[in-house]
Amino acid sequence: MTLPIDPSAIGSEDIGEEEATLEMDHEAAVERVREAFTDAGFGFPVEFVASDLLNEKVDADRDPITMLGACNPAIADRALDASDMKISGMFPCGVIVYEREPGVQQVYHVSIMRIARLVGMAPDDDEWADIVAETGEMVEAAFEPLRD
Repeated sequence: MTLPIDPSAIGSEDIGEEEATLEMDHEAAVERVREAFTDAGFGFPVEFVASDLLNEKVDADRDPITMLGACNPAIADRALDASDMKISGMFPCGVIVYEREPGVQQVYHVSIMRIARLVGMAPDDDEWADIVAETGEMVEAAFEPLRD
C-alpha cells in the first residue's frame, strides 16, 4: 500500500501535536489535565482507562493509560457542518495521559481538526482555518498550566 502523503514530511505542527510531562501519580495527573482543559473551554463526554481494558482483555500488563475525550460543543457543531459530517468519525478530541514510569505521567494530544484537513476529511477553506485556529488556541491554553 502506498500512502497518498509522505508521513516523514509531516511535522508536529501539521498535526497540532502537544505534550507535557507531569511529575505526580496517575490519578492526580488525570485530574490536573481535566481541570486545565475544562478551564480552557472543553468538556469530557467520554473517558475511559484504556490500560484497564487491555489488561483485562488481552493480559497486556500495561501501566495506566487514560483517554479523556475532550469536546467543545459549539465548535464541534460548526466542524460537523463545515466537514459535511465527516469529522464525526474522529470525535471526540483525544487527550491521553499515560504513565511513563511511576510518578511521571505524559500528556499527549493531536489535533483532529488539523489531521482531518490533511487527509481530506475537512475542507481547506477559511471556515475550517478558523476552526483550526480556535481549537488550537484552546488547546494551547489547556497545555500552558500543564507545562508550569
